[in-house]
This record gives sequence, structure tokens and C-alpha cells, in this order.
Amino acid sequence: MDKLTDLLEFETMLLGRYSLTSQRGAGRLDRSAYTLLYRLRMEGPMSIGQLSEALGLDASTVNRQTAAMRKAGLVDRIPDPDGGMARKFEVSAQGAAQLEADRAAAVGHLDTILADWSRDDLGALVGFLERLNTDIERYHGRPWPRP
Repeated sequence: MDKLTDLLEFETMLLGRYSLTSQRGAGRLDRSAYTLLYRLRMEGPMSIGQLSEALGLDASTVNRQTAAMRKAGLVDRIPDPDGGMARKFEVSAQGAAQLEADRAAAVGHLDTILADWSRDDLGALVGFLERLNTDIERYHGRPWPRP
């Protein structure tokens, strides 16, 4: 393994550890709920099978996550808007509000942490992270929609 990929592995491990979505307190979304709500917000209603495929998770895992999120009022289970047989999940009003509050907090933390960065450096970081993520998505065959 190249020394640079060794260092990249270490830094991405730390980035995952420091992830702002994992630094949650009472009333905050956990990382899996944050990710799932974000995906539903971007794509619209999705079934367990679609979420399982999109997130690369076992259907039983997604089923447990959505059941807990439904119980917490974060998602609603609805008939397929396209008339299909499978019921789908959509972000509830409460889920949308919680996602937006958590997202605003994460962006606020990033604004504070990156306050001394130049716009050019920040733009370069965003560009490299997007490139890394899209290459990972292409490798796994699961693209993530982008805003």
C-alpha cells in the first residue's frame, strides 16, 4: 500500500470519528437517521427495498431503522405515490424540522471550525471530497444524489 493511501485511510477514519452528525445530544438525530432522512428528502418517498439498495444495507437493518424513526415521528409510511404495491416512507414534518435543525447545527460547527480557511482552500477541500465520494459511489454502484 502506498504511504499516501495509508495516511488517507487514517485521516478518513478520524473524519468519520469527528463526524458532526455523530456528535449528537438529547433530541438530536443519530447518524443513521440523519443519513436516511437526508436521502428521503433528496429523492422523495422510497420503499424498504429502495432504501436498502441506495444505502447498501440489509433490508432487515433498514426495516429496524425505519420502524424506530416512524415511532419517533420522523417518517411517515404512505402508499406508493406511483401506484405500486410496496408502501413507501417519506420524511414527516417533524423529521424535516429535526433534519434541518441538525443540519444547521452541523453547518454552524463547520463555519466555526473552518473560519480561518480561505475560500480557495475550502473550495479545494469540497472538490476533493466530492471527487472521492463519487469515485467510491461509482465503485460500489450506488450514486448519491447531490444538491
